[in-house]
Amino acid sequence: MATAGVRRRFCRCACFCTENLYVARYGLHLHFLDEQQLRQDYGPILRSRGCVSSEDFQQLVEELEQEVARRRRLGQESAARKALIASSYRPARPDVYSALQEAALAPEFLAAAKYSASLGADLAGLLQRLETISEEKRIYRVPVFTAPFCQALLEELEHFEQSDMPKGRPNTMNNYGVLLHELGLDEPLVTPLREHFLRPLMALLYPDCGGPCLDSHRAFVVKYAPGQDQALGCHYDNSELTLNVALGKTFTGGALYFGGLFQAPAALARPLEVKHVVGQGVLHRGGQLHGARALGTGERWNLVIWLRASAVRNRLCPMCCREPDLVDDEGFGDGFTREEPPTVDVCVLT
Repeated sequence: MATAGVRRRFCRCACFCTENLYVARYGLHLHFLDEQQLRQDYGPILRSRGCVSSEDFQQLVEELEQEVARRRRLGQESAARKALIASSYRPARPDVYSALQEAALAPEFLAAAKYSASLGADLAGLLQRLETISEEKRIYRVPVFTAPFCQALLEELEHFEQSDMPKGRPNTMNNYGVLLHELGLDEPLVTPLREHFLRPLMALLYPDCGGPCLDSHRAFVVKYAPGQDQALGCHYDNSELTLNVALGKTFTGGALYFGGLFQAPAALARPLEVKHVVGQGVLHRGGQLHGARALGTGERWNLVIWLRASAVRNRLCPMCCREPDLVDDEGFGDGFTREEPPTVDVCVLT
């Protein structure tokens, strides 16, 4: 298991500026280098999805060039937003920023995590403490936070959303939500959640996916509401493992759906649907194709944590499926490091 508290320089793969550029109106994730490459690789499918005129194509090229430029600036701009928020923002719920306490965690989650860290713990014993949504797809569910903590976190998130502070959005597919590291919630909330509770649990559930050596994360909250984001197209995550926790509020619809791993053909032929339960988290592999059905009514807020293991991704970038071309980045970057973790003796990698 990677040693907690050791500070290393994290990086991103250079493919971040060329791969998986999402265009919502065509429902496509694109690889983009230049206009000629785009036309050659995607001309027929773009035409079949409505990009038919030269004006349509030029507009798309301009949007992709702007997105590439935005991604190149992302690290520095995010650091600047975080610094401004730290100096100027006044939280509505300062208690949320206190060090994570066990009182904020659901008893079932505490029991599962403590069992996982105990001597003699095994997968069979852990599965008795979780709900298995799909044994084949290795998707599980467990209550994570108490109802009072979910409410407190939601109050803080809404207060920040209504403030005049600058806001970095989670990704190109989610236009509403909050990056928790910019808000200052990585250190008190997400890092201890990963290190002390999620890592031992994931070590038993996913020993072959870096579960024992998770050493970084990207955490964000997504918001779905009428007139804003209402659904999420099929995709896979830039993570080894993912935790998705429903925080609230009152809503109908918006169920998650899962296919196979992204490498698999016809992976969404028979998708599995999973309803959100407030306070409960769904655990799955990052490479599992998934999306969210359209919201029916109300508002839905979810905390998503992409869990990363540099011991895995240093070998193969999950987004370009090549050996990563490393670029220095801010914070946890995209979870790559220029050196191996201090110890990976507990990792079982295949």
